[in-house]
Amino acid sequence: MLLAQGARTLLGERVAVALAVGRADEGRDDVEAPVLDLVGLAPEVGQPEVDIQLEEVDSRRSLLHREINVERAPDGTACVSVSRMRRPSFGPARVPSRDSPQAAIELLQELGYTACEIDFEGKFWMDYPWAEQFGELAREAGIVLSVHAPIAGFMGHAERGRKLNMAVGMLDHSAGIAKAADAELVVFHPGFLLGRSREDALDSVCEQLGELRERLEGKDRAVPFGVEVMGRVRDLGTVDDVLEISGRCGWVRPVLDFAHMHATSDGAFTSVEPFSEVLERADDLLEPGVPFHIHFSDIAFANRNETKHLPYGEGTLRAEPLAEALTRIDRPATVISESPDVESTQTIGAVLSGALNSSSRRASTSAASSSRARSRRN
Repeated sequence: MLLAQGARTLLGERVAVALAVGRADEGRDDVEAPVLDLVGLAPEVGQPEVDIQLEEVDSRRSLLHREINVERAPDGTACVSVSRMRRPSFGPARVPSRDSPQAAIELLQELGYTACEIDFEGKFWMDYPWAEQFGELAREAGIVLSVHAPIAGFMGHAERGRKLNMAVGMLDHSAGIAKAADAELVVFHPGFLLGRSREDALDSVCEQLGELRERLEGKDRAVPFGVEVMGRVRDLGTVDDVLEISGRCGWVRPVLDFAHMHATSDGAFTSVEPFSEVLERADDLLEPGVPFHIHFSDIAFANRNETKHLPYGEGTLRAEPLAEALTRIDRPATVISESPDVESTQTIGAVLSGALNSSSRRASTSAASSSRARSRRN
């Protein structure tokens, strides 16, 4: 159903109509008959343009914005052009309270977050009942969850034995918590070269991931996993490595850590193009509708290796180019801030939101200019 909000009609001018439409999973990418009825609401004198802004409401995915420019042809036919922009799900890399699921969700809502990564990097602190309740409350609040597995839970061990068994157990348990909380995916690290060639190390990662998958399927917890781009220039975990692993293991998605990529590129991610290139490569691998999973923060680095996450603004990585790059690809995204402080996460979220709004206004202005030019030629 289409709901008009605050429609405004001006004779001989553009008419702005804001609408909310059905969820993304309903599969309606076209504009149905009610839009043509709305065009009919415009006055017939002056042949106005009707600019319709649509929001697709889906509590579990990125908000989809559609800019629709509607014109009247001389014969009265409505001509519709559509551009699509998605507002990413956004939130912190840590659950803000461990007191209770209710307290955690309340804090996330107070801060306006629509995503949260459950932080098990250091240790498991959440049991299954906590996870189930947290997941249920998150669904009701429209907050997308993910799980970050313990750092030691990496794949690609050079030797089989106690350390590999411990890593498998950690990833197994992370998957169980993710299923209980209905999390989008489990983030893990790809491990280390450990004196091997890159090809041998990648083969080991994929082989051990295949064994892990069989174990998870047997326990009915075969949730999607995500392998993270790392911040060490001479070790396993480059963006090429991550995309290779994801391409060979279809259930493993790339986790695009742009802070790490900024470090290993010696600070190259300062314009839209590097972000767009990485997103386009990941877009080619992912199934339709599967969101990008992105980690972001400002970063300190030396000799092309990360040293620490910084408060936003203290380094050279900025969110505006990422936001612009995301508007160029028709795919939802979950952006997780790994900033060390709440203020930085809030700032990054505001930048992403503001950049989307700015891009939306530019698209609308461009469509209007093009429409007026066509009208003059006619």
